[in-house]
Amino acid sequence: MEKEDFIKRLVQLRYNKGVSAREMSLTMGQGENYINSIENGLSLPSMTVFFYICDYFNITPKEFFDTESNDPILQRKIVEACKGLSNEQLEHLLAIARDLKKN
Repeated sequence: MEKEDFIKRLVQLRYNKGVSAREMSLTMGQGENYINSIENGLSLPSMTVFFYICDYFNITPKEFFDTESNDPILQRKIVEACKGLSNEQLEHLLAIARDLKKN
């Protein structure tokens, strides 16, 4: 993942959560401009802080880097809700999902 992609993903996840960069920075115990400096390309987080960022969003590092998922938490909830469904029920859900993607 390139630096620009990292920044886009961070911004996307922050917007999804509905928090400001300042609020996120302070909640994570950083200076008030910390997330802004990352989003403006002035710095990148250390590996430790990256894990804190993932914890803040309640996602795994793998989910952070999965840029095809706009909302990894919701996606995880959908997968959990599908567990225990019959094959027929799963086929119905798959058909619905495919139909929604067409629109």
